[in-house]
Amino acid sequence: MFIRHVKNTDLPELLAIEQAGFTPEQAATEAAFRNRITTIPDTFLIAEIRDQVAGFINGPVIETEFLSDDLFTKTQPNLPAGGFQSVLGLAVAPDHQHQGVATALLNALAQQAQTAQRKTVTLTCEKRLIPFYEAAGFHNEGISASDHGDTIWYNMVQLLNPIA
Repeated sequence: MFIRHVKNTDLPELLAIEQAGFTPEQAATEAAFRNRITTIPDTFLIAEIRDQVAGFINGPVIETEFLSDDLFTKTQPNLPAGGFQSVLGLAVAPDHQHQGVATALLNALAQQAQTAQRKTVTLTCEKRLIPFYEAAGFHNEGISASDHGDTIWYNMVQLLNPIA
């Protein structure tokens, strides 16, 4: 497995993986992906296996500890310093699931965020995924204010650098 930054040519595979992993209400649109690819390519990572996109993780560096719904439709450029590394999307192609791809992507993004002196990695997940994220070093911070896709989400936070 090779982890790299996103390229414009990844878009068709990204859309297919996203649509396989999320409901239509939850899935990012093509416009949202295009915005993320051009706005935050440095925090949009791809897992590649045998020259195919096996999975991806993406999200901007934000000023707040938790995600808000507006982040899912319009991504702003990453903060130059500090902040919280968010995860708007983490998805793995069905034929590559349960092979460590998601964990490798989380670890790669966390390492990059740690190096950039981000305070935490922050994301939301459905209740069924809480054990996965806890095993990856995240703490459940309770139900999120987000109702993106008409779903109950939980705030999950991984501490990287002490919050001053």
